[in-house]
Amino acid sequence: MSGIDVRLAQKPDVKALARVLGRAFFDDPVMMWMVPDDARRAKALPRVFGAMTRHHFLAGDAVEVSSRAGAVGAAALWDPPGRWKQTQGEELRMMPSFLLAMGTQVGRGLQVSELMKEHHPEEPHWYLGVIGSDPDMRGAGLGHALMRSRLDRCDAEGAPAYLESTKESNVPYYMRFGFEVTGELTIPGGGPTMWQMWRRPA
Repeated sequence: MSGIDVRLAQKPDVKALARVLGRAFFDDPVMMWMVPDDARRAKALPRVFGAMTRHHFLAGDAVEVSSRAGAVGAAALWDPPGRWKQTQGEELRMMPSFLLAMGTQVGRGLQVSELMKEHHPEEPHWYLGVIGSDPDMRGAGLGHALMRSRLDRCDAEGAPAYLESTKESNVPYYMRFGFEVTGELTIPGGGPTMWQMWRRPA
């Protein structure tokens, strides 16, 4: 797509991509359940995404950003096959940021994480942990360019891909890229639902 630049993210990109993902997930049902207060959530999400990227995803060399006119407008946090589980060390390094961001609600975040881990597919695959675009730049093709970039590689490698959609309205979007719903995860205690989606290589 013209004018869109997709590239691997480096450490200096973390702040910008964390801000973009924080804005993208501000109205996400799972994030709203984890951090109900709007003002707190606006501050918490960039911290959470920054910590996840810095202490886990960057090491997998599969974090991508898409930019237009030099401004990062969307980001995707992927894990290569066999790397989706966070190590104990990674979890420990992330925890101070999570506690600072979420305070007493950090237990809800851990609950969501455990539920996702428990139902994660065993078969080797590329895992799309997070993808989002800045609300001000939605519809410009930035997210589409990110999806195509990595899925083209999945197809070249003959590798499946997996994600959890935290918004029902996004399910048809992912289906257009070849993902199919394989299950639903509902967070206990009145929490929202996530849709498990799997994509076979084309």
